[in-house]
Amino acid sequence: MPGRWIDKSQPQTLQGAVLFSYLNAALALLFGFIFGGSSLILLVFVLLAVAAFGIANERRVAYWAGVVLACAYVLGVLYFMVTGGGFGGILSLLFGGILVAMLLHPESRHYERIWFK
Repeated sequence: MPGRWIDKSQPQTLQGAVLFSYLNAALALLFGFIFGGSSLILLVFVLLAVAAFGIANERRVAYWAGVVLACAYVLGVLYFMVTGGGFGGILSLLFGGILVAMLLHPESRHYERIWFK
């Protein structure tokens, strides 16, 4: 499937969200294979990387899938923290919040509304 991994013509917020999604997926896979993680969490991150590829190729469905998956990531971290995980997930919560903020930033939304197919 031809396409681009990163689109330099997109706003910085979308470029950052795409790169951040790829990084999160790579780290989740790495730590999942090394330390053994939940397959559901790994699936969310792999789907997030697929959505990032779609965002880089200006697909509206991929953009909204990325927003939903990033929100699911944040809610999962919050659930982990509330159910006894302690404050070990603060950094994950911060990263998830940054990803959601970059995707829902007005500049990203404006670009998505105009240019995505």
